[in-house]
Amino acid sequence: MSDTVETPRTNFIRQIIEADLAAGKHARIVTRFPPEPNGYLHIGHAKSIVLNFGLAQAFGGTCNLRFDDTNPHKENVEFVDSIQADVRWLGFDWGERVYFASDYFEQLYAFAIELIEKGLAYVCDLNAEETRSYRGTLVEPGRDSPYRDRTVEENLDLFKRMRAGEFPDGARTLRARIDMASPNINLRDPVLYRIKHGVVHHQTGSAWCLYPTYDYTHPISDALEGITHSLCTLEFEDHRPLYDWCVNNVSVPCKPRQIEFSRLNLEYTVMSKRRLTELVGERHVHGWDDPRMPTVAGLRRRGYTPGAIRDFCERVGITKSDNLVEMALLESTIREDLDATAPRRMAVLRPLKVVIVNYPEGKTESIEAHNHPKDASMGERAVPFAREIYIDRADFEEIPPKGFKRLIPGGEVRLRNAYVIRCEEVVKDVDGEIVELRASADLDTLGRDPQGRKVKGVVHWVSAEHGVRAEIRLYDRLFRVPVPGAGGADFRPDINPDSLLILTDAVLEPTLQGAEAGARFQFEREGYFVVDADSTPQRPVFNLTVGLRDTWGKSHP
Repeated sequence: MSDTVETPRTNFIRQIIEADLAAGKHARIVTRFPPEPNGYLHIGHAKSIVLNFGLAQAFGGTCNLRFDDTNPHKENVEFVDSIQADVRWLGFDWGERVYFASDYFEQLYAFAIELIEKGLAYVCDLNAEETRSYRGTLVEPGRDSPYRDRTVEENLDLFKRMRAGEFPDGARTLRARIDMASPNINLRDPVLYRIKHGVVHHQTGSAWCLYPTYDYTHPISDALEGITHSLCTLEFEDHRPLYDWCVNNVSVPCKPRQIEFSRLNLEYTVMSKRRLTELVGERHVHGWDDPRMPTVAGLRRRGYTPGAIRDFCERVGITKSDNLVEMALLESTIREDLDATAPRRMAVLRPLKVVIVNYPEGKTESIEAHNHPKDASMGERAVPFAREIYIDRADFEEIPPKGFKRLIPGGEVRLRNAYVIRCEEVVKDVDGEIVELRASADLDTLGRDPQGRKVKGVVHWVSAEHGVRAEIRLYDRLFRVPVPGAGGADFRPDINPDSLLILTDAVLEPTLQGAEAGARFQFEREGYFVVDADSTPQRPVFNLTVGLRDTWGKSHP
């Protein structure tokens, strides 16, 4: 699979854009990806990135990267940097068009003054609990704030004093004056500004103690940037009337159109940034880039490729219907990608020594092995073979089950790319544990079949003398159930206690020593693995990306 950016498949948003361009509504489209810098991006954000940047690319338009940084209590530069790194890694570029909502704080404040002067905003002294009480419910209308009818002059005076820092947090807010009886609760005089003292904003420092809300900031930022199509997930559908109210009632240069699509819900994980923050903060995982996390950084460390994630987002599609996407679909995209691109190597994860008694002591033989069975252009490599080798413990059974086709006492197997061997003796320790096998090799079977018999089993191996000791991290799904915390329950009991298994005594073929972080390989008969950032030449560390086939359903009924 190529890392070039694929053309988006058709969807209802693409059709809307095509119709708008055909009708002459826009000369070119401008989209935006507007993350809040209060956490790392996850794969749901990747869907939005692929949609917004992909559509802009497909129609010859542009896509802005804008940080909606209106809540400095939860935001920091680490998140800003990680978001930019993730978008670039996914294959997209915003050029010079990186913006922050905080770039517009002065303009937003001026537009708030304009709303006050038009009688469309007022300063309210109700506290947060009182404001909720006055708002009403889904079946009952709200009640007017007792401060709703303040004069324009009084509101202007109080709002300017709010900015000057005269009032404590929570003492006053600026609210839109819309309709407390509206069936849409978002239109019941929503808060536009709140006071936040003692916050050092990552962009504006301590310049402000008055911060605009997201619902006020977002539509105006879109309008100031000339966004033509503001694409967001379905939970913002009920906010669209407020979005339109904001851009229709202040002197912005254009009127963007908000269009909603279904968010990405993925099995066996959580997509709420709040829950992801809890996973990190409570140390259920080892940071935002833990390979079990659905974050872009976690998927990258797990070994996923940008092309596989983009392909997954395209396969999921853009609809108005909420649905739960199978984890198997995500895993199949990276499996298909790496099947075509990952070089093959041999690695013994749980080593069992085999001594080939009829092979000369001290002799080392160079065995040629293909780097990829389906792609000759990847060439070959030399793998050392000697008298003592390791095979995986799972490839030997003293009392084999029915249908077992690997090594058994008195039985034969083919060593991958090498000889046919026969198990002659099983060596055990004082506790009866198998510690070594002694075997004989048919020395006429290198590159040819044995005479007069058929050997069905093939196992991988590594030279004991030349093999490289390594740490292998076997990652599984973070949760045991498809929908963690279903029905509003606590998601923590659903965490999979076996989501990480660390093997510290694996043995790799020597060509893997010194492999760079991020390099991906197929360990033959095991799965696809990536070199972790913790890896060193002296102690390689590999993460399991995905198995060779989907076995979750069989092992987790």
